[in-house]
Amino acid sequence: MSDIVIKVENVHVSFWQNNVGVYSVKDLITLGKSPFKSKTILNNISVEVKKGESLGILGRNGSGKSTLLRTIAGIIKPDQGKITVNGTFAPILAIGAGLEVELTGYENIALLLALYGTARKNTNAVENIKEFSELSDEVLRMPVKQYSSGMVARLAFSISLANESDILIIDEVLAVGDQGFQAKCLDKIYKIRDEGKTILFVSHFPDGVTQICNKAILLEHGEMIDSGDSIDVCNHYKKLF
Repeated sequence: MSDIVIKVENVHVSFWQNNVGVYSVKDLITLGKSPFKSKTILNNISVEVKKGESLGILGRNGSGKSTLLRTIAGIIKPDQGKITVNGTFAPILAIGAGLEVELTGYENIALLLALYGTARKNTNAVENIKEFSELSDEVLRMPVKQYSSGMVARLAFSISLANESDILIIDEVLAVGDQGFQAKCLDKIYKIRDEGKTILFVSHFPDGVTQICNKAILLEHGEMIDSGDSIDVCNHYKKLF
């Protein structure tokens, strides 16, 4: 158990959604139907990730990939099952997530580093973020609401990567930003992987998963239908289309 960083045991997640056709008290009385119904997003998911492993999570739209990451990150509480995480993590779940748009780039850096606790451990963190993002001093003094999507991507990625956590969680965000910055982010991810840290990576692109991950799982309608070597799972994923 000591080398297991993430353990997901029989996890079930469901959401409540509006029941089609029930929009008023009259509908409730005349139709005799509940205004809400439960929709299963994840059903009996179990997976283990060891220290130094990189796990790709594949699946078509609506298969539950992002929900699984958010559940592992502690954002969503499972209805059933148990998740154990041994280590700190840096979630990159959406471009701009966690950034306060009214604050400047510098203010967002200071705020998030304080929340991560990185500022106490690495006094050069601000300069490292500035250097990696390639954002000028002038841009970092601007409110984030004035940034382009590419600038937001650069800032968000740079802050998350500066966290120096044990686990890096990435949710389908490498398609944002120019090609040069995408390549730079991939190089950084490879370096993190080679340092023996753990990576969870969601993507619709099998080639990206095979480049980064040695293991993968495949979700379909909230259920895990395959797991194992990333190349084998990616080949299975391609056959779904």
